[in-house]
Amino acid sequence: MAEKYFTVSGLSCGHCAASVTEEVVAVAGITEVDVDVRAGLVVVRGETVDDAAVRAAITEAGYEVAEVVRQVAA
Repeated sequence: MAEKYFTVSGLSCGHCAASVTEEVVAVAGITEVDVDVRAGLVVVRGETVDDAAVRAAITEAGYEVAEVVRQVAA
């Protein structure tokens, strides 16, 4: 299972986290999304994690991806 961490700007509340989660979990191959609003961090796990698709989903939710912090493959 792949795991990637994205720093995201503009997250400020639970609604922000819910919006990002809803969009990202709909991306093919994604099985789990964790959003840490305080840290501005979105952790994505799945069999495959397509950076471009995840970035597009976060953008669709109304937020901007600053960078992919790290990638972990299990």
